[in-house]
Amino acid sequence: MKKIALYPGSFDPITNGHFDIIERALGLFDEVIVAVALSEDKKPMFTLQERIEMTKESVKDLNNVRVVGFDNLTVKLAKTHDASIIIRGLRAVSDFEYELQLGYLNNSLDDTIETVYLMPKLKHAFISSSIVRNLLKFNGKTEHLLPKEVQKIIGSMNSCTLQ
Repeated sequence: MKKIALYPGSFDPITNGHFDIIERALGLFDEVIVAVALSEDKKPMFTLQERIEMTKESVKDLNNVRVVGFDNLTVKLAKTHDASIIIRGLRAVSDFEYELQLGYLNNSLDDTIETVYLMPKLKHAFISSSIVRNLLKFNGKTEHLLPKEVQKIIGSMNSCTLQ
């Protein structure tokens, strides 16, 4: 039976840390679906369509990775795509409590779906989308934090989009 994992997040924008988690997940599962959440409550810097495009561009050279957008319960999306595993990234102990609660919540909604927590490589452990967004607001250097395809897309965007 094919093991399909769902990696949900807002990916606002997708970072090298996210990309690292995707690569690690590919070593464990047959297919990884990167699910980009609408996340209006987080007031994302980039539109859902922009985030989907950035994510697609960053994973285009990886086999067995699909990118989808969504605005519903993660467990329902997982079922829709026959995914039995939800991937979550952990950078630090501070992430653990929230992620553990989310994992328990998802399990309470559907106990056939498992949550697997993956750590990025140490060199990516400090990267977060919020750090990147703050740097972008002030034209800070982000080349070392983002996949080159994402950096290129952001660089070509109108500066009004990033305010």
